[in-house]
Amino acid sequence: MDETAGSSIVTNYPLISALVAFAVAQSSKFFTSWYRERRWDFKQLVGSGGMPSSHSATVSALAASIGLQEGFGGTLFATSLILAFVVMYDATGVRLQAGRQAEVLNQIVYELPAEHPLAESRPLRELLGHTHPQVLAGSLVGIVTSVVGFVIILTCGHS
Repeated sequence: MDETAGSSIVTNYPLISALVAFAVAQSSKFFTSWYRERRWDFKQLVGSGGMPSSHSATVSALAASIGLQEGFGGTLFATSLILAFVVMYDATGVRLQAGRQAEVLNQIVYELPAEHPLAESRPLRELLGHTHPQVLAGSLVGIVTSVVGFVIILTCGHS
């Protein structure tokens, strides 16, 4: 790994790439929500679920930028790629199913008589996971973000 005396967290290309990909994915949810509903939903800036997957964008940008910077044959890239696969698998598996179960449970609670002790329960969060298209879109956001960042670095002459 090429460590220089001038390196700092603010010039860490993989870190910046991952954070920018996360911001792009989350803000796109915010603006598409406004476009669909004609109202600002600030929960979209921090909430999970929806199109595109910001978790997938983040880990894909991290893996791609590490590969572009350090090479695709190293252990650091391999580690980040496996992390990306685990995160994306979890988003379409466990988290998606938990969200679907929350929908069913919320419907059951909604249909309870008013005098039932659980009738006033706070609804469970339903938008937890992602569909395969949402994960794929997030992954593409991450890869494109890291490639754009890499081109900018090359153009500016920084390593």
